[in-house]
Amino acid sequence: MTKRISACAALIALALLLASPASAQAPSPPLSPELEQRAEHLAHGLRCLVCQNQTLAESNAPLAHDMRNLIRGQLAEGRSDAQIMRFFEDRYGDFVRYDPPFKPVTWLLWLGPFALLALGFAVLLRTLARRPRSRPPLTADERARAARYLDSGP
Repeated sequence: MTKRISACAALIALALLLASPASAQAPSPPLSPELEQRAEHLAHGLRCLVCQNQTLAESNAPLAHDMRNLIRGQLAEGRSDAQIMRFFEDRYGDFVRYDPPFKPVTWLLWLGPFALLALGFAVLLRTLARRPRSRPPLTADERARAARYLDSGP
């Protein structure tokens, strides 16, 4: 009975070891220092699709790790930076780039903040233009009331 439990425990331990995330991730190919620098540059230019606020270089998500391995694999195959960026854009769309290109689909993204700033400035100017330039002088009653308030003190 003890041998049977030990065998089951060993099988469970082996299954857990094989199912662990560390063993599921394939190692990336070794690269020269120049290619390593290009891979790092590309990873900083692509967005993590899980985190969305981080670049691939900053993210610890498993998908980001896989995407970094894809970059390294494509660099090892001799592809250019433009080809690698095009691969990710074709696969995930312009959203994957941390700095999306300026084209009709992204005009609102690039020009929206400036349009909002211009709109806010126009509202400010209109509000300032509608304000009265100066107040009319105080009437005798208003002066007397103000004098009473000032003279009464705390």
